[in-house]
Formats: sequence, structure tokens, C-alpha cells
Amino acid sequence: MNGNAKKAGVIGWPLAHSLSPALHTYWMKEHGIDGSYDLMPTTAEDVSAAIVGLADKGYVGANITVPHKEVAASIMDRLDPVAEALGAVNLIVIGKGGALEGRNTDGFGFLENVRACAPDVGFEGKRALILGAGGTARAVAHALKGAGVNVAVSNRTQARAESLAAILSNIEVVPWPERANACDGAALLVNATTLGMEGQPPLELDLAGLAEGAVVADCVYAPLETGLLRSARLAGHGTADGLGMLMHQARPAFEAWFGVAPKVTPALRDYLVRAQKEMWS
Repeated sequence: MNGNAKKAGVIGWPLAHSLSPALHTYWMKEHGIDGSYDLMPTTAEDVSAAIVGLADKGYVGANITVPHKEVAASIMDRLDPVAEALGAVNLIVIGKGGALEGRNTDGFGFLENVRACAPDVGFEGKRALILGAGGTARAVAHALKGAGVNVAVSNRTQARAESLAAILSNIEVVPWPERANACDGAALLVNATTLGMEGQPPLELDLAGLAEGAVVADCVYAPLETGLLRSARLAGHGTADGLGMLMHQARPAFEAWFGVAPKVTPALRDYLVRAQKEMWS
């Protein structure tokens, strides 16, 4: 790095197993960009100060991950239409004078990943069940609605699911104990909870009612194949993992910060899989 290097990073808690630095560093090397991507583990008490201080520390922007996406939205000087609709930010771009622009690319990354994993499957007019009601679930629901999908949401805390439905409208809320029945006839099932993540309880769900040819997507990428995805694969369903979503949602961020539109390739995926194995070994 030299005096012209561009700095970006990720703010969240915890961040010990984030693959985002490996992902962005790969692209920087691929495109010969002088820059860095830093881990910025930040608690809820410190997140506002950390975000406001990005420009003074020379950053061109940052990703925001759990649990700070909604708080970040309230700090921005301006929001893009998607982030404004969701009330959640996963991408900050720092403009002139240190102005903070909040964007949300989670829904974009989700749809691009599902389309890449199941290019022959169409979901318009079909039913999708999303498990979870946090920032990621909001983004997925917003993207699916925009693609003409009928969306249902189920969350362990009913009030959060109802809040999501109120924000986006025309979304069915399914009580958590009834989530298995809600799978009946669904063409797409999405796990946007932390269940199934390393160190978290498993996601227990009977997939028998899913429609023939249904796709199951998990926003978790540690482990790469969650119990949910393993069950779906063994049942003959198409799957889309959280690593694919991570790579695709990062594309607009990298372009906004570094001025280059990167590509998601098999070589990149292999690199990140190896990085994850080393991280967990």
C-alpha cells in the first residue's frame, strides 16, 4: 500500500470468522488495486461512533453486518431506495465531505446467487417461505416481492415477523410452530436466521411438503453446507448456500469503493472455501 491506497472494511459483532477480507483482497489482487479491507469488530455501544468516524480514518466505505444493519440506517446522511424501504444498511459509501450513503445489496446478492445456482427455475407467481425477520430477511423478502414472488415469513419472535410484514406489506406471517406446514407447496425456502450456523442450535424443519423442484437457500456460510442444505440435497432439491450470497452481494460494494466491477468465478469460490477451512482448522 502507498499514500493513494483505498481503505474499506466490515463493521459487526462478532467478526472472527468473516470471509469478507479474503473476498475483497482476492479481487484487489486480481485487478491490481492498491487498497485494504479491514475487520472492525464493534459492539452495539460503539457502533455509532465507529461509523461516523470512518471518513476521518481514511475509509472510502464499509460493509455493515449483524447486528448493526438497522442502527446503521439511522445514522446515514442519505439512503438508497432499497435501504430506505428496508430500514437496514449493509453497505456504506463515503462521499464528498464525509457524507455517509447507506445502501443495501443483500437482496441483490440473494437473487443473483439463487439464479446462478438454479438458472432453469422460475419463481414468479410462486410461493416462498422465509425463516427469520432481521435485516437479511427483510432484504430477501423485498427482493423476492420485486421479482413477483408470493412471500411468507416465520420467525421465532412473532412480533418481529409482524413488523417485517408491516414494513413491506402483502406478506403472510406464519407462527413459528407452524413453519413446517407452511412449507407445503413452497417453491423456495430461505433460512435467514442464525440457526444452523457454527455454534448455534440446528434448524429443525421437515421439508417433505416442499413443491417438486423446490430450491432451498441458506444465508449461513459457516458451515458451508448447513444441516438444512444437506437435508434438501438428499431430498433432491436444488440448493443455494450463503457463500454464494456473500460473493454476489459484495460485487456492488467493491465497484462502489474501487471503481471496478468484479466477477464471481469458480476460482474465487475455491479460494474462499480453502480460506474458510484454514480459518476453522
